[in-house]
Amino acid sequence: MVRVPPAIVILGQNSLPIAKKISAHFPGSQIYGLIDRTSNTDINFSNFGETLRELFATETPIIAICAAGIIIRTLAPLLSDKRAEPPVLAVAEDGSAVVPLLGGLHGVNDLAREIAAALGVQPAITTTGDIRFRTALLSPPQGYYLANPEDAKTFISNLLAGAKVRLEGAASWLSESNLPIAPDAKLTIRVTEKAIAPTPDCLVYHPQIVAVALTKLSNIEPEIAVSFVQQVLENAGLAPASVAGFFALKDEMGNPALEAVSQYFKVPVRFFNLSELVELDSIEFIENKAAQIALTAAGANSHLIQSDRPNSVNCAIALAAEPFDARAIGISRGKLAIVGTGPGGAPWMSPEVKEILREATDWVGYKFYLDLAGTLREGQKRHDSDNREEIDRARFALDLAASGKSVAVVSSGDPGIFAMAAAVFEAIDFDAKPEWQGIDIRVAPGISAMQAAAAAIGAPLGHDFCVISLSDILKPWEVIEQRISAAAAADLVMAFYNPISKQRIWQLPRAIEILLQSRDAKTPVVLGRNLGRPGQSVRVCTLGEFQPQDADMRTLVIVGSSQTRIIPRKYGDVWVYTPRRYEK
Repeated sequence: MVRVPPAIVILGQNSLPIAKKISAHFPGSQIYGLIDRTSNTDINFSNFGETLRELFATETPIIAICAAGIIIRTLAPLLSDKRAEPPVLAVAEDGSAVVPLLGGLHGVNDLAREIAAALGVQPAITTTGDIRFRTALLSPPQGYYLANPEDAKTFISNLLAGAKVRLEGAASWLSESNLPIAPDAKLTIRVTEKAIAPTPDCLVYHPQIVAVALTKLSNIEPEIAVSFVQQVLENAGLAPASVAGFFALKDEMGNPALEAVSQYFKVPVRFFNLSELVELDSIEFIENKAAQIALTAAGANSHLIQSDRPNSVNCAIALAAEPFDARAIGISRGKLAIVGTGPGGAPWMSPEVKEILREATDWVGYKFYLDLAGTLREGQKRHDSDNREEIDRARFALDLAASGKSVAVVSSGDPGIFAMAAAVFEAIDFDAKPEWQGIDIRVAPGISAMQAAAAAIGAPLGHDFCVISLSDILKPWEVIEQRISAAAAADLVMAFYNPISKQRIWQLPRAIEILLQSRDAKTPVVLGRNLGRPGQSVRVCTLGEFQPQDADMRTLVIVGSSQTRIIPRKYGDVWVYTPRRYEK
């Protein structure tokens, strides 16, 4: 299985059906399509070479549906260290051929077999060792780590030349292969969780069977926690590569020490509720929560090999009967991202927002905004709510994230401008639920409606400006009037959100009235409606001409300052801008 979702690159629309078939097999994968030649892809690109090289440099597996030659010529300048090469494959446009090209140390042949199986064809694997021995010594299956890949080339060459190999330790992928196994062979393959020094005639594979449980981390600095775990593993004689994951109780979620340990050893950290822990019969361990956590994580037939209880940190280590995927045990640290999709559809979204939406397990938001966010991939869930339920929506999203989910709260425009980011932090501030404290929370900005409206007509926000919502649902109208008067007196350009609705019909006329008391009737006004969506319109009038019926809830209103200017264009349109130099 590929840990990093692959990028599927196509150059023409005819390749899209095969791309979608492959993408369905790899959750989280993205289809990259050449702009003007493809549609309905996840990401558009204009330069094939730059895109492929960028994906390669970031170690993203690449499945390119095109001729192998163009891939080879494109990536040739980057080929220097095969240990750093991600899997790269060429797939025929009709799906009739799957050719692994690069990434032999990172499972490219296994990836080719998966793709070929999905397409119903045979992969074009040419690696002699894979073909003869029915296993890939250079790229072991998930759950195993090759400690000395630098010795593997010569080792495999010797096997291909007729040498025999002795197998020490248990691993079905080796024992069930076609390797020439003999008990008295000079070459050795050793499978062990122990930290041993490899030699050129001995390949060492570390199975990920070690579960490390940590408790009492509250006052431990991250660096000290990492050093502590290193020392514990060394004392136990265990190879760090044999650690499958770190485990703790749910109330430790978000602890910087756990995050540091997880990042340093490059394995996940997972959490349990107290009620999920196995019961221990041994009186020695019955009060040792770390021991309970380690054995719960390692599963049936596991055994405890160490349990340290110093004053600072409790640590326990259990060995599982076979390699296990820590990501399938307990729950992860919950994530909550408040994202802005921009005022329109996919072209207005930042790459960061698109990535968050792809990776999230759950989308939460107002139905109309979720529709703008796009389609769900397999396994994702969508949670719609009414537009006026912001705080309840925020609480629901926080509870969902606290259960270990990766949640995207979707706003249009920018989530920090009259949108869901403030609602989420308001819920955190006033409810103060302890289980929310461990959530990994981030805000991903979007293009705001005022930016979109300004860009469509020129640069009316080119100088000092302010933003005011005319909705008096959450704040008194008296406050809104004071702010409009103050902004007008300060000669600021003003962007008005929520100008009018079916229920609020008198606020906009009153705002215009206030503005006309201190601002010239010839002041430019920009009205942007349905920005970035079907039916977009951007028009310009003067403050004296502006009528309430000119706007609705989908309209963003920009009122210029005394310096804002209109430039007539050749065929009747205009530009609007506010000079950077202020002249009174």
